[in-house]
Amino acid sequence: MQIKEMMSLVEHLTELRTRIIRVLFAVILTLIFGFIFAQQILTYLKHSSTASGISWHVFSPMDGIRIYMLIAFAVSLTLTLPFILYQVWAFVKKGLTKEEQIATLRYIPYTFLCFLIGLAFGYFVVFPMCIRFTVGITENLGLTQTYGVAQYFSFMLNIIIPLSLAFELPIVVMFLTKLKLLNPKLLHKVRRYAYLILIITASLISPPDLISHLMVAIPLFALYEISILLSRFVYNGQLQEVEQQHLEYSIS
Repeated sequence: MQIKEMMSLVEHLTELRTRIIRVLFAVILTLIFGFIFAQQILTYLKHSSTASGISWHVFSPMDGIRIYMLIAFAVSLTLTLPFILYQVWAFVKKGLTKEEQIATLRYIPYTFLCFLIGLAFGYFVVFPMCIRFTVGITENLGLTQTYGVAQYFSFMLNIIIPLSLAFELPIVVMFLTKLKLLNPKLLHKVRRYAYLILIITASLISPPDLISHLMVAIPLFALYEISILLSRFVYNGQLQEVEQQHLEYSIS
């Protein structure tokens, strides 16, 4: 028995290593793509309406190289995200039923789409709002605006990455409901605590004024309510399947 368990463990570790190698290989290939187009992407970001009128500066010899690498890695991770999700699914699918395998596989494109929507919302809506706020404060204080390119991108990523992850909430809730780890009743029960967490998140990634907080918090609240609706949809479907199975069993 112990020998079989050891063999099973070795097989799982071997499969995990194989899938990690595949992911790393995909990241390297897309990283090359990112390096090729990093300069064009940086030029676009520099001349976009968000960065209009802002001059970027470097404060160390490595800042330019660091930003070049950062853009390339961001492109690589974005392009490989669907492949990474698929590899995760392929690794855990043996522990799922046939129906769960099909259902969870369908979530991968929607997960990637929600990530892109969150990325766009963070960059085109929330980030410009934060920039306008900080620029206004700087001008009111009579200070000279000098932005380090490394600090600029760090500020931007600290805003759009949490929002991109937050936009995954409906898909994650549907997935966990499908696995029977969540249900709409539980989501209703913890709603007040969830709202508190979302308010804290909104206050951390938006300027410190009420309007900005609301502009970020309201979409997060909407995402949570959408998550409850989707969870109820999946949960009701599961109940109907159970009732159908009981009906077929009673007839037979």
